[in-house]
Amino acid sequence: MNSSLKDILKLSVAERILLVEDIWNSIASESREEASPLTISQKKEIDRRLALYRSGQTKTYSWKEVKATIKNP
Repeated sequence: MNSSLKDILKLSVAERILLVEDIWNSIASESREEASPLTISQKKEIDRRLALYRSGQTKTYSWKEVKATIKNP
């Protein structure tokens, strides 16, 4: 076991949780930066669907309905 890990294991559980959160946030931040940007057609499709949703022209489902559909196809 390397010395860095030994030092980390000396931290309290709360401190280790905060450390993990910091690490996770740094990974998420870098992932967003590395992610491929949307193509123009993808952006247009998202905008189209959002417009339908905002105008009430599309049906939405609750999480409960979605889970029921998945469990009982």
